[in-house]
Amino acid sequence: MIEVRDVSVVMPASRRGEADRVLLRNIALTLKERRIAVVGANGSGKSTLLRLLNGLRHPTSGQVLVDGLDTVKDAKTVRRRVAFVFTDPLAQLLMSTPIEDVELSLQATISDRGERTRRAQQLLEERGIGHVAHQSIYDLSGGERQLVALTSVLAVGPSVLVADEPTTLLDLRNKQQLRRTLADLDQQVIYSTHDLDVAADADRVIVVDEGRVFADGTPDEAIPAYVGAMAR
Repeated sequence: MIEVRDVSVVMPASRRGEADRVLLRNIALTLKERRIAVVGANGSGKSTLLRLLNGLRHPTSGQVLVDGLDTVKDAKTVRRRVAFVFTDPLAQLLMSTPIEDVELSLQATISDRGERTRRAQQLLEERGIGHVAHQSIYDLSGGERQLVALTSVLAVGPSVLVADEPTTLLDLRNKQQLRRTLADLDQQVIYSTHDLDVAADADRVIVVDEGRVFADGTPDEAIPAYVGAMAR
């Protein structure tokens, strides 16, 4: 379970005379549902909120706990439990081929190189992309890259997956495939999205507006509140 305890995130002013920028203000959440979507306009603070959950961003005040572990003090342990997938998979794919990238994730748990390669191939096969294991990541489609990134972060066995707008760069076919993949995962999945159909896949939807939680509830409750606010 993830707890966000009265968290604010403030970016100090870069120039004298300018005001500090408040990215999040007094956020308090308990995140325990299996699928949670975070929606909001650009600049609303939703990406900042997601980055707090595995310590990519630190709160200016307040505390974020993952199974009781502080994301600042216990960052290394937290990141083994909470994986993060970026909007653009090229931002996190470090190796030249999918199998090499997954092998890199497995280095900490599988010392034998041959076994690591076999396990990496198996994981890619399970995601339906074993056939691209040795291709350049630059020759893959957007959907294939996103699945490679997903395979790499899941290879370490996290209990939570956080994904920042994972379908934004995908065409309809690949978006639908990724939605099915996320739905089938055993992990808790917390994701941001601008796509309200993708948001409706969740058990709970959190609406962030101007750094605050504007609405929070089931998709049938929170999405209409968001749509209504954007129409004003």
